[in-house]
Order: sequence, then structure tokens, then C-alpha cells
Amino acid sequence: MMLDLGALPPATRYKLLTAIVLPRPVAWVTTQSPEGVVNAAPFSFFNLFGQNPALVVLGLEHRADGSMKDTTRNIRETGEFVVNIVTEDLVAPMVASAAAAGPEVSEPEALGLALAPSLTVGPPRLAAAPAAIECRRTVGLSFSAEREILVGEALGLAARDGLIDPERWYVDWQGDYPVARLFADRYARLVEIDRHPIPAAL
Repeated sequence: MMLDLGALPPATRYKLLTAIVLPRPVAWVTTQSPEGVVNAAPFSFFNLFGQNPALVVLGLEHRADGSMKDTTRNIRETGEFVVNIVTEDLVAPMVASAAAAGPEVSEPEALGLALAPSLTVGPPRLAAAPAAIECRRTVGLSFSAEREILVGEALGLAARDGLIDPERWYVDWQGDYPVARLFADRYARLVEIDRHPIPAAL
């Protein structure tokens, strides 16, 4: 089968591509409004890009009428956000935080999620997350009324005790790896990890 994606409706393109490009890491993003309301929302259009500067890329979705959702608006107004990494024990509240809520509603408060202060940015992190990346907005690129790519610089990193070896700078997940987004309402656990070293030359 060969498909001309340009000939398909946008909803069909989204359905196909999100079921093809997988697994995808999940960013559970916390932001804070100028009024102090802490928002939490998950994003699976997310990845790391480079190390100098260390950049994080998020794909943000606007409402159907083009207006910004809480995460985008908060980042626009404050320039800061935190990417919380999601493990299996956090999937249920992470999914629940995606439910519709007004800007006056704090998802962490509504879901009983404890917060912890960040080191380099204003928005707090989710205390239960095994790792959190503190970020400052660098640039946003808008390609349509409903989609925006946000690039942020990673300024700080918080990790649970034992996750990072500070002498060798190794990360040991001890089998409790972050979950991955598949498509629709499906997520995956990393249960088999194989090593495939790159040969020195062909």
C-alpha cells in the first residue's frame, strides 16, 4: 500500500501516523499560571534534542477554535515548565490529568498529587515522578491554528534517590522504566531490554 498523505483528511493522517510512529515517550508537564495555579498535562509529542544547549521539544495542541490550552498559555506567560517522567505507577493519574478542566483548576490538587519545588524554575515538579526536567522556553513554532512546536532549554534535573550514580553519571532504572505512549488509549511497558552495540566499522 502506498498513501498520499496530502490526499487524506487531517484526522485520518493523525490516526495513521500516531499508530505508526511508536512507542513515544510521555512528558507530564507542570506549569504555573501568573496567579499561582499549577497545571499538569501529558504530551506524547515529546523528545530530547541535543546537549549543548540541552533542548526539549514538545508538540502542543490548541483548542479547536485556535485558543491556547492551559499549558501553552502558562508557558507563554511565564516562559517556564517542568517535564515529569511517567512510570507505570503514575499512568492512572497522568491519564486523569488530561481530562477537560478550566484554567482555575489545578490538576495536581484535584488529583491529590504532591508537589515539590524546582531548583531553577518557578513551576513545581510532581513529587512522585522519578525524574523531572526543568525547562525555560526558547522558541515556539506555529504551523497551524491547532499545533505548535515548543523548544525549551533544559536547565535542571531532579531525580529520585538512587536513580543517578553521581560518580559515573549512570542512570539505573532498576527495571522500572518510563512508560511509552502507543496510540489512542494504549500505553506500553518496557519489559525486555536487549543490547546491540554498534560495530567499529563496516
